[in-house]
Amino acid sequence: MSSNIHPLTQFMRKSLKYFTGRGFEIALGPEIETEWYNFDSLNVPETHPSRDVQDTFWVKPNPSEALAKGDGLVLRTHTTATDVRVVKELKLKPPFKLIIPGRCFRNEATDITHEHTFYQVDGIAVDRNLNMTHLIGLLDGYMRELFGNSVKTRVRPHLYPFVEPGMDMDIQLRNGKWREMLGAGMAHPKVLKNMGINPESWHGIMFGMGIDRYMMQYFGIDDIRLSYSGDLRFLKQF
Repeated sequence: MSSNIHPLTQFMRKSLKYFTGRGFEIALGPEIETEWYNFDSLNVPETHPSRDVQDTFWVKPNPSEALAKGDGLVLRTHTTATDVRVVKELKLKPPFKLIIPGRCFRNEATDITHEHTFYQVDGIAVDRNLNMTHLIGLLDGYMRELFGNSVKTRVRPHLYPFVEPGMDMDIQLRNGKWREMLGAGMAHPKVLKNMGINPESWHGIMFGMGIDRYMMQYFGIDDIRLSYSGDLRFLKQF
């Protein structure tokens, strides 16, 4: 890791370098997102319990903006919100690989492990024959890129509305315990359909990770709020 650069910037650059080196193109999306792109397009309808977990900052729309009935504006809660938007707006046709970095927001009670603002990297790839083996191999290599070739990883089943099947990937700590590092899975057919892609002909892999968590793990930082404090005593350590 290079010195004199904010530790979050270091990990964001390292992450993007890994994925672009494997054919992913960087895509960006708005931090103020519609409710449909942030939730509904990702198979998270209004009645889905996962909306309760993502306590959200709502934005009052400009009266001149034409929004669909019932479609509000939110500060995006994950960069996954950009997936469907980019594919539809750019009229992308598979195969493609996208990596989407950016800032996200949730209405959190801040403490040493929670902050209302944080950074994520989200990825999606769509091709004919992608499967879980491709996904696990890609992400295992990513963990090794960040934490060294000796790092041990494991995967566990996990339910995410926008993937099926879904999983978490953990790394083993020095004390033998495991720590969750990211969520991923095969793109849900409804998500592919919302992109205008036929799920019977194409398969997708999706993954998302929090850059703040990686930075804290690597540098041994125990308070997430330090990253956003602007305190030079903190920044000069890197």
